[in-house]
Amino acid sequence: MSSAADPPTLPWLAPGEAFPSVSNAWDESTPYPGLLCAGGALDVSTLRQAYRQGIFPWFSPGQPVLWWSTAPRLVLQPHRFRFHRSLRKTVQSGLALGRLEVRMDHATGRVIQACAQTPRAGQSGTWIVPAMVQAYQAWHCEGDVHSVETWWDGELVGGLYAVHIGGMVFGESMFSHQSDASKIALSALVAWARKHQVAMIDCQQATAHLMSMGAHTMDRVDFVQHVAHAVQSPAAPWVFGPEDWSFLY
Repeated sequence: MSSAADPPTLPWLAPGEAFPSVSNAWDESTPYPGLLCAGGALDVSTLRQAYRQGIFPWFSPGQPVLWWSTAPRLVLQPHRFRFHRSLRKTVQSGLALGRLEVRMDHATGRVIQACAQTPRAGQSGTWIVPAMVQAYQAWHCEGDVHSVETWWDGELVGGLYAVHIGGMVFGESMFSHQSDASKIALSALVAWARKHQVAMIDCQQATAHLMSMGAHTMDRVDFVQHVAHAVQSPAAPWVFGPEDWSFLY
């Protein structure tokens, strides 16, 4: 017999089956708030369906595919981004000396692999399992996954990858092999978003690092409504030039 403390039953999806409403995600009274369902397929069509509804996969080795819709949701609105003075000086100096270059989609596979080797804050292991790497690399080949890369003295030293559907950007993961390298990539993404009037970058889960740069939490209902509208807009090209830094000033 179940006790009052037992979590609700987790829906199991067959491949191709529609996702349940995000309102059914587990709440704060359960062990895993935001968990929506398990199973399904980790393929491009399923991922695209999930993201258009504000759902994302997150699971560890040995687990089935787990699908989440966190509440509240962490988002970064480009106009609220904090381009801290020290980071600004690093960018300006790197550009002036010809040492810094930001590229988009030049080495997306390398960026995803590097992110997969970088644990999230407070975790001992990576959350980007091999199946996730393969799925997002396949999605990149179909045009919805992109990278923003920090190159210093001709070497890839940091970056991020993101999902881009219509006018919505979903940030996935960052890595850094040099101080501030991932922050530079995020700053370039914000400059690009401002240029193309992208109103919101999804950050999925709250971290002190992102909140220090202007990210804030948002009610899930409002987030899902925004996503449903934004994904209908035309997608902007993933191109970044030195002149685009001006959108941060």
